[in-house]
Amino acid sequence: MREVRLIQDDGVQVILPTIQALEKARSLGLDLVEVAANANPPVVKIMDYGKFKFENEKKSRDLKKKQKLVKLKEIRMQPKIDEHDINFKSKHIREFLAEGNKVKVTIRFRGRELAHTELGRDVLQDVLTRLEGDYIIDRLPAMEGRFMSMILNPKPKK
Repeated sequence: MREVRLIQDDGVQVILPTIQALEKARSLGLDLVEVAANANPPVVKIMDYGKFKFENEKKSRDLKKKQKLVKLKEIRMQPKIDEHDINFKSKHIREFLAEGNKVKVTIRFRGRELAHTELGRDVLQDVLTRLEGDYIIDRLPAMEGRFMSMILNPKPKK
């Protein structure tokens, strides 16, 4: 006959034969749940397993509700962008940051524009001045093939 360590509701631990622990659980109308199988003797607990499972699911649902997913939004431009277009795109970047999303601002170079990457850097700098410090630079402007991009994070709310 195999023995188990039974943890009762009041926290008292008792070593009993498995059959006796099962009878005790049934008499209380509860379940006998194995807590630590590798222990010597194995540890079991008397509890309402359905209620225990429900409480754990409820906790995980509540944690998911409180969790905020941060999305990465991307704004694409070209080095030959007009004043109105920069204003329009900067307004969108500000809205994305206000929603709590990260923003990747990308400049796409075509053909001979690649010879003048400083124009793209100037456009990105212009965007930053228009945002008026509502951001934290996560990644500085850097070239990635034909693209120059930087990533902005929203400022943490107090």
